[in-house]
Formats: sequence, structure tokens, C-alpha cells
Amino acid sequence: MFIQTESTPNPATLKFLPGREVMGDASVADFPDAQAAERSPLARAIFASSDVKRVFFGSDFISVTKSDDSDWRHLKPSILGAIMEHFTRGAPLMEGNAAEAGEEKTYTGEDAEIVDQIKELLETRVRPAVANDGGDIVFHAYDGSSGVVSLHMRGSCAGCPSSTMTLKNGIENMLRHYIPEVTAVEAV
Repeated sequence: MFIQTESTPNPATLKFLPGREVMGDASVADFPDAQAAERSPLARAIFASSDVKRVFFGSDFISVTKSDDSDWRHLKPSILGAIMEHFTRGAPLMEGNAAEAGEEKTYTGEDAEIVDQIKELLETRVRPAVANDGGDIVFHAYDGSSGVVSLHMRGSCAGCPSSTMTLKNGIENMLRHYIPEVTAVEAV
């Protein structure tokens, strides 16, 4: 098994490509700390190093964020080993009920139409681009009275130095262009 690695715009995050499906097209999994990784044997194995601060599973990649004072030269071999061992053993990615919990707010009337447009633009134009960088951005909420869209940033996007610029100059400008009711975009 050959695992490729790619750098991301976030210098603390590295993208690992095992050459096979990780989560598939259906979903993603974000583990912001070791406690959240309890439901995934692979995430637990990666968090075995105290220098790992976040793990994110995308469709065909795994993003790992390290602590600021650690060095990829020392951390990368143990992560590669954990990924290789997991996939060669054929272990499950998740244990138990691994569905991401959380009820989504329902919108009605004009707000429902606007939210559908926002989600469609995020799904077709934003998420594929940020997945290439080892991250994910998902819709969180829309405030119809102020026009503010809240987005949840995951993977390498969470804590990335350039995420604010991406959010304001990229995503906000695009949403405002296509959906005049949107006035601003913010991260949650």
C-alpha cells in the first residue's frame, strides 16, 4: 500500500491519501480532539501521538493537524504507519452508531429558498475546492433578518491562517453575487 501526502494551505495540517475510499461521497467525519475520536479506531490510532491536535476524514483523504511545536519529520512516520495498519487489517472506520448527530434547523418561506440556494452553491462550488486542500465547509445557519450566513469549517480549514480570507474574499463574495439577500458570511 502506498500512501501519498500533500501539503495544505494550513502549515499545521497535512493531507494523507491512502489511494482508496475513506468516507466516500456520503459524508465526512471531523475529530477536533482525541475524545471525539473514540468512535473511530483509525482516528484513535492517529491520536496516539500527543502531537496530533485534529483528524478529519474526507471522501478519499485523511487530514491531520499537528501541534505548533511538533515537526512533521518526526510525526509523519507514525501517522503513515497507523493508516497503513488500519487499511491492511480491513478494520472498520467507525464503530457503533457513527452517524453525525445534530438536528438541522428548518426554514420556511423565502428563507427556505435562500438556504437551498446557499447549500447548492456550497455543495457544487465550495466543498470540492476546499476538499482539495484537505478541509470541508458546511452550512450552519442563515439569519434572514440580517442576511448573515454561518458556516462550519472543518479539517484543514479549521484554524487555517488563510481561512478568513477564503471566507470573506471567496465564499462571501460568491454568495453575495448569486444571492443578493446574503450580506455577510462568518465562521462558527
